[in-house]
Amino acid sequence: MHTFLQGKIAVITGGSTGIGFATAKLFAEEGAKVYITGRNQSALDRAVEEIGPSATGIRADSARLGDLDALYGHVRSDVGRIDILFANAGGGSLLPLGQITEEQVDDTFGRNVKGVIFTVQKALPLMGRGGSIILTGSTAASGGTAAFSVYSASKAAVRNLARGWATDLQGTGIRVNVLSPGPVRTPGLVGLAGDDAARQQELLDHFAGAIPLGRVGEAEEIAQAALFLASDKASFVNGSELFADGGAAQV
Repeated sequence: MHTFLQGKIAVITGGSTGIGFATAKLFAEEGAKVYITGRNQSALDRAVEEIGPSATGIRADSARLGDLDALYGHVRSDVGRIDILFANAGGGSLLPLGQITEEQVDDTFGRNVKGVIFTVQKALPLMGRGGSIILTGSTAASGGTAAFSVYSASKAAVRNLARGWATDLQGTGIRVNVLSPGPVRTPGLVGLAGDDAARQQELLDHFAGAIPLGRVGEAEEIAQAALFLASDKASFVNGSELFADGGAAQV
């Protein structure tokens, strides 16, 4: 077994399903103690049970600052530090221009921008030299997608937060990078098509047709990219955007 993260302390928001869960599982296998958050307690409990004794689940909504304070208070009293922060929690919905609502804007930017800002800012007192911050971006930030403009704009904001923060963190020894997946088979993605399995597969096939590799990604593949950014193998990677997208945004 590889142990690229032996003895490391990792916090992964949105870690109960999808990319966050796959990453938490891999980080634990690589020797890290992982703290995962989610908004659904039962999903969180299932994730912790599957990951094993290296995982601790803390119910938290990253858009609520009080929840973040409770999360970091728990980590502080438990282990006293954070080596890896994966600000992964987020999401979005489909609405075309002309139908965008205030609720959609507030929800999407609350989860994907406000939540990311304070997830990182409130973690900083627990982080030190050699620390790695990973923000979940998206290929949606690099192009236009019909009915997805609000989500795409929020992820473009995430990309620029990393640029600014790499400068703000100069001299601290803390790295910050963006991991931008393409379409990945996760509950969040297939959920855009509703509960109908045929419609979900149709959505996945639609995305696959625009990807040079000819398929959508799997959460475990994105987790491997996160492992690189989290590990000392990426010690000189800072302020960057790593695409794990099958070529979707590259051609």
